[in-house]
Amino acid sequence: MTVTDRRGRHLGQALHSPKSEIRLRLLTAGREPVDAAWWRDHIAAAARRRADISATAYRVVHGEGDGLPSLVVDRYGPYVVAQLLSAGLEQRREDVLHGIDAALAPEGILLRNDTAVRRHEGLPLEIVPARGTVPDSVAVEESGVRYLAAPRTGQKTGAFLDQRENRILVGAHTGAGRALDLFTYHGSFALHLARRAAEVVAVDSSGDALARGRENAALNGLTNIAWREANAFDLLRELERRRETFDTVVLDPPAFAKSKESVVRALAGYKEINLRAMRLIAPGGILFTCSCSYHVGRGLFMDMLGDAARDARRRLELLAITGAGRDHPELLSVPETGYLKGALLRAVD
Repeated sequence: MTVTDRRGRHLGQALHSPKSEIRLRLLTAGREPVDAAWWRDHIAAAARRRADISATAYRVVHGEGDGLPSLVVDRYGPYVVAQLLSAGLEQRREDVLHGIDAALAPEGILLRNDTAVRRHEGLPLEIVPARGTVPDSVAVEESGVRYLAAPRTGQKTGAFLDQRENRILVGAHTGAGRALDLFTYHGSFALHLARRAAEVVAVDSSGDALARGRENAALNGLTNIAWREANAFDLLRELERRRETFDTVVLDPPAFAKSKESVVRALAGYKEINLRAMRLIAPGGILFTCSCSYHVGRGLFMDMLGDAARDARRRLELLAITGAGRDHPELLSVPETGYLKGALLRAVD
């Protein structure tokens, strides 16, 4: 819809969501037709910005980060999984789908419109094929590591694509000894660790997730990963009691803070798992730790890590502060695009 100021001056064209807390999402300041060709051109431009990504699974459109608010488009090999996250965008569904088809020429498009945010827009939750056929499982590759994405049943649109660059970074810093991957899910970090570590212990509370992790290990011919079904908090306490140590530890927990009200409790949870993980790192070892809780900002996250290091009585060198991969662009003016934050640390004592 066209947006004007109180004097009737043209401000631009926006998506309109009458039931949402965000009523208008600006698409363009111009007056050009926002039709299928418009969506094609803007999706194609986003794809060109990612032309040098050396992976077969990555995000093509990251909503506001690409100037296409409430639209997510992920590529899994020859297939596309998309999300339409606002009522305004839903009204443009056919134009958007034509644009995806024309810009990316996928063999199939699946709509993963099952995220809870659609309820706030007054929209149904659904998973529907939109073009062609998308299989239940797709083998993809990043930096020489292969894994199976699950477009219909996996987290997000089928895999955690935002951690791709972090997985590669940690893999490059992995020591030759033992490694521990907590909250492993389908083992995406564990697979990178296992290419250098002698042994990897991959931990998750979901037996189904671990079963997919084993499939991914077999896909790469990796036999040095021990898959363990356990609660990460309980296991960390057990490992600490047994005075076990690891050369590399990865902490990739789910979001502990779903709202502003839960931040204090979330920080306590983050501190506990990080403090205990810090006590398990061998001298010279590496810890990669992260949070995907938007409400826990970078400042709070780094302060928590400092407190945990002091309480753990460990000296930890900060090697890198990270975020989501560059296919998930972060805008300074849209803080919600910077939800993922991570730290790569080395134990120097």
